[in-house]
Amino acid sequence: MIDVCLLGTGGVMPLPERWLSSVLIRYNGRMILLDCGEGTQVPVKMAGWGFKAIDAVLLTHYHGDHVAGLPGLLLTIGNSGRTEPLILMGPPGLKKVVEGLTVIAPELPYALQIVELPEDKISENRLNGLVIRSIPADHTITCLSYCVFLKRQGKFDVEKAEKLSIPVRYYKLLQNGCEVKIGDRVIKPEMVLGPERKGIKVCYCTDTRPTESLVEFVRDADLLICEGMYGSNEDFEKAAQKKHMTFPEAAEIAKKANVQRLWLTHYSPSLTEPGKYIPQVRCIFPNAEVATDLITATLRFNSE
Repeated sequence: MIDVCLLGTGGVMPLPERWLSSVLIRYNGRMILLDCGEGTQVPVKMAGWGFKAIDAVLLTHYHGDHVAGLPGLLLTIGNSGRTEPLILMGPPGLKKVVEGLTVIAPELPYALQIVELPEDKISENRLNGLVIRSIPADHTITCLSYCVFLKRQGKFDVEKAEKLSIPVRYYKLLQNGCEVKIGDRVIKPEMVLGPERKGIKVCYCTDTRPTESLVEFVRDADLLICEGMYGSNEDFEKAAQKKHMTFPEAAEIAKKANVQRLWLTHYSPSLTEPGKYIPQVRCIFPNAEVATDLITATLRFNSE
């Protein structure tokens, strides 16, 4: 099970009733934050999930509306009592950005681990049982999109275990991915587990134009959180020039990629009524939502 909270839906600047695009993902009580624009710690506080358990901050790029809230957030995490290292991930240049921003957040009570991700290929990292992948986006500066996976192992095959004469007391260890030694035999989990089943996949794509590689990257996602800077294709030229997307373009990605659910986000400050565009979006992708600040979802494995 994964919990997701979209903290804010705004782009460019925070508004009185719209915080900047940022997402919290929670699994087994630990959290990952994606993007951190001005004031992000306020909607984090409003969500009520706490600060101490944030183990990593993933940044898409270094425009202010995605990173300028980092100093305040780091201080707030420090005030929550965290002493364990905090991981910061982002495209090349992260170290320099963090050094600049932390001038006003000195003497944190925990270490910062900087991980610069490649700007020209897909990367993969693991954290707290989750797989984090990034892919280059098509924006005006170097930018990444992210997918967070919770993998699901195959079913335990009791018949195979019985044929291998494995005592029942070892079943749980094998189900948890541990090898066991029985006499002079080493039993590996794959010897008694079926093929890997569909896990949970959450994707966060903002500040980018649509690309075929992005479609493949988010394919079959349970939840796609995708930017829609502009409501209709009437603003196509503006979106193309500024390297953003319209609602219909985001819906086309969701349709092509066969995702389960689409949350639109990162609205232009001029987009005061994003909800009025939802009928034309749902003509393309029926399971689309014009997201609002602090919208949450709990994603579970399917019943198979």
